[in-house]
Formats: sequence, C-alpha cells, structure tokens
Amino acid sequence: MTPHPVSPNTVLANALHHTEDVLTPRILATPPERIVLVVGTQINGAPHIGTSLVQSLAFAMAARLRDRFGSPTEVLFSALDNAPYELTTDPVSGHRYQRAYAQALGHEALTDLVTALYQPLFTALSRHLGIPHRIETYSQQQAGEHFRRTWLRLLPRLDAARWWLAPSTGNPHLRVPCPHPGCGWAEKHAERIRVHLTDRETAQVAAVCLHHGPYQATITPTGGAYLDLATLYRNAVKELSVSNPHGTLHVMVKGGDWVFGSHLVDEALQAVGLTRAQLPARLFCPQVVTDTGAKLSKSLIREGRAPLPEGADDWMLDTRQWPGTIAEYAEQLLATTDTLLSDPRHFFRAYSAAEIGRMMTAPATRSVPAP
Repeated sequence: MTPHPVSPNTVLANALHHTEDVLTPRILATPPERIVLVVGTQINGAPHIGTSLVQSLAFAMAARLRDRFGSPTEVLFSALDNAPYELTTDPVSGHRYQRAYAQALGHEALTDLVTALYQPLFTALSRHLGIPHRIETYSQQQAGEHFRRTWLRLLPRLDAARWWLAPSTGNPHLRVPCPHPGCGWAEKHAERIRVHLTDRETAQVAAVCLHHGPYQATITPTGGAYLDLATLYRNAVKELSVSNPHGTLHVMVKGGDWVFGSHLVDEALQAVGLTRAQLPARLFCPQVVTDTGAKLSKSLIREGRAPLPEGADDWMLDTRQWPGTIAEYAEQLLATTDTLLSDPRHFFRAYSAAEIGRMMTAPATRSVPAP
C-alpha cells in the first residue's frame, strides 16, 4: 500500500471523520437525484502531476459519494480550450492580444488533442471505479443555449458584481475573437471592448482587432459570436447556470490554489442575488508545491524561472513520460488518492512534489474501505 504521510491536525480535519463529510451538509439539505463532480483544466500542453491528481481525486470522490449516499455520480471534465495559444502586443496601441487554442487549432485538432492527452486516463479511471464521465470543451459550453442565456441574464446585473470579478479594474474581461477568416485574435484585457443589450436576448459587442481594426459582433442564446470570458467571469457564469439544480448537485472540484479565487466568485454570485444555499458545492484538492511552498509550475520551470524541485522527476511535468502504461499510471494515482482520502488530515493540506513522487512510485496496492 502507498506509504502514509505524517499529517498535522487542522480545524477542518478535526471536524470530520471522513473527507467526504465536508460535502454532507449540502447533500442532506436537498438530497440530490444525482451528483456531478466538475473538474476543469486549461488545454495548454501536456498535463502535469497536479492536473492528474485533481482529476483522479474527482473520480475517487465520486465513487465515495455514490457508495456513501446511494446517488448516481459522474465526472464532467471541462476542457478549457480558450487558454492562450499565442500572445502579442499591438505596436500602435500597446494593448495585449491573444489567440486561444480554439481559434488557433480549430475543432478537429482540439478534439484530437483532448483525446490524446486526457481521454486514455479518464477511460482507465472510469473502468477502475465504475464512474461514468463526460468531456466538454469550453467552446461547446459557450455555444450552449443555457450558458448563453445565463450570461445574457447576468449582463443587466453585472455592475453589482464587476469589482468582485475584476478587483483591480472593475472590468470583467469579455473577449469576442475577430470573426475575419483565419484571424481569431482578441484584446486580452478587453480595454476597448464594449457590450450592451439591444433586447433581452441579444447583445451587441464592439471591439478592435489587431489586424482588421474595429468590428461588431452579436451574441444570442442560440448563435452569434464566440463568447470568451476571463477566468473568474467564466466561473461565475458557469456556476450561476447550475444554481437551479433540478435534482442535480454540482460539486466544483479544484486545486487548492483556487481557494482564494473562489471567494471572489462566491461574492460576485451573492452580489447578483444568489443566496448562500444556492452557491455551488466545492471540493479543494491537495496542492502540489515546490520546496519554497509555491505551486509546482511547469511553465516557470520550462521558462528557466524556477528549477525542477529536488526529488521530482520529468514525468511530473509531462505525464506522458511516466515510465509505464496508462493503466499502471491510473492504478498508482488511485493508490495515492486512497491514501489522501483515507484521513481528512491527509487531504486538506499541500504536498511537496518529492512527497507526491514518493507516494506515486510506491508499490500500488489499493485499499478497500470498510463498510
């Protein structure tokens, strides 16, 4: 069995018998017909160990909730293909521009990318635990009628939430990529983008393209321009869209670095009228950190701005380099998640990359929890 860490007690851990108890109040308040654990990842290259750990914990927690409460569970993977693919600066205005993966690669290439980088692990985790999963790209999400109607409904009330969603500027970033064929550039920080409702179901957006100058775009519930929202703004719309559950409890599964950002999203949702009971349930997973306490960052290491932590291996930055099969990788992940979920003290904390590496490379003998 994966060797257990020595974990200190905390206020939260001391209040729980089992890790999943942190979700019990929400489940008992309105017993759901089903539970969906939502985990999102930016599609900006090969996943690293922190990404895989959060994803495997989503599956493992889904299995625990199913067995504990008897509700059908599933995992929804949100593939954030609006991550920046390339960045540049307009030499005339000085404004930063970005072209996202969705616009740079196109639907077919993105589908191939997600299939290659994530589908094999998800399939292995699903088979091990009997938990179904779905994959949805942000492009698909923003094109959905319910998401777009939620955004249109939020617009008249956005003034109440804008300082929570963008505390430094009060301008939540809305990007509508240039529709010119083969372009797709959008102003990264949305300084010159203007949006207004023309009626309850139509928004007009004015923006300035890096190459093609001013342009107009229309957004409706069932069509129109690509709706690219910055991180906090996107999360607020997504979580607002699931605030009326109709029998489904959505649990937002995130890495521990999201604790601080989720506070802003929650305040924004309350500012536009949601009650505390309507806010989504959240599960913050252990964070993988370096010896300085900073989150393990593949981009900083690859840019030469931070060293590979002592005791960490190259596969932790690019999980495709794991020295074994996908099935073996999934088995090691699940052995590690068993350990993290075995005691709240082990779950509600951070782990050094070296410690996670030690746990991941130990002989994988999965434990079976007592009934």
